[in-house]
Amino acid sequence: MIAHPRPGGWPWGRVLRGLGSALLLPAAGCGGGAGPGPVEEILPAPSDTILTQWTEFPLATAVGSRWIVVSADWDAARLADLEPRSLDPLGGPTQTAYLHPFHVFTFRDTVYLADWGKRRTTVWDTQGRLADSIAVADGLRGAYVRARDAAGQLYFQVDPEPRRDGSGNRDSAAIVRAPRSLARFDTVARLAPVELIEMRRENVLRFEQPVFSGSDLWGVWPDGTVWIMRRFRNQLESVDPRGQRTRGPPLPDPVYEVTEADRELHLRSYPPDLRPKETDMAWAVLFPPFAAAFAGPDGSIWLEKTKPAADTIRRIQVLDRAGTLRRVLLLRGQGRLVAVGPEQLLIAERFPEGIRLMGIRVPLPAASPPSPQAVRRPAPGAGRPRTTAG
Repeated sequence: MIAHPRPGGWPWGRVLRGLGSALLLPAAGCGGGAGPGPVEEILPAPSDTILTQWTEFPLATAVGSRWIVVSADWDAARLADLEPRSLDPLGGPTQTAYLHPFHVFTFRDTVYLADWGKRRTTVWDTQGRLADSIAVADGLRGAYVRARDAAGQLYFQVDPEPRRDGSGNRDSAAIVRAPRSLARFDTVARLAPVELIEMRRENVLRFEQPVFSGSDLWGVWPDGTVWIMRRFRNQLESVDPRGQRTRGPPLPDPVYEVTEADRELHLRSYPPDLRPKETDMAWAVLFPPFAAAFAGPDGSIWLEKTKPAADTIRRIQVLDRAGTLRRVLLLRGQGRLVAVGPEQLLIAERFPEGIRLMGIRVPLPAASPPSPQAVRRPAPGAGRPRTTAG
């Protein structure tokens, strides 16, 4: 196979010089200057658990103290309440509004559920009552609603036309804004092209995105500002309603090579009778810096970091709206962060019979270390102050 040139921005020279181990990218500190980052905090054990028979990690979003959870492989959209451990169908067991849900988000107390079965996005209140239905945007090649703002404007991701050989995916996807009437469309920003590799399939060359390669992730704050986590630059970029762009500081991160154990774990996620061979798949050389990104209720951005299969700790970085790193939380085990609520995180974890959903209460932030200006100098004649490694 032939590697397609990768988009710029990733420090390939540094990566290749240390390939085979985790490399720590230059630390940006907590405000753009050099210095120690936030103290890592270990998350507490889960407080409540719901067991499901689902096979794939679900998508989820917070609605008050509860969660809307979507399992695309089981055509399920459920309203989950962890304290009574209930998992009820959105709209009730006899609903006919959706068939094959695959994406969900909330705006305040309103739930938006994308359904490829009926080619529309249904809108629900917190009681599970259908409030609206938005057809796919034919002017955007059938794109579904991905977000909305306080003014009622809708946001879509319009991917490039892939073409028969997949070469069209070398172009950028667009983030497009439209009013509820879908009468006009405005391009707000573009995402970086995904990484592609040429693969020969039955004597035909195809461009395919490697497994684990990742992509830019985005969302919308209520004021209409679009935030984008840039995969190759590993930093937060925002575009306000006037088109003004702002970039946060680059984030400190280790870079991990994709190993044989990582590839084997991914292949085991397929049913045994459909499991491909390792050589039949395109694989990334390196993990991206993050696997998922979520906007917290206070406007913060929560990044679920990638990790090798053998690592039993997953890091979660919390950024403020400026993209500055404020907290680093440690999640023990093999769970995945799937949603961020006002006081809890929703974690999904595989077990032999399916997927368990677990709630973890977010600890209060630790006291911030004093700024360098606030540190008092030792009195004349005093001994050298001792220092400890952070």
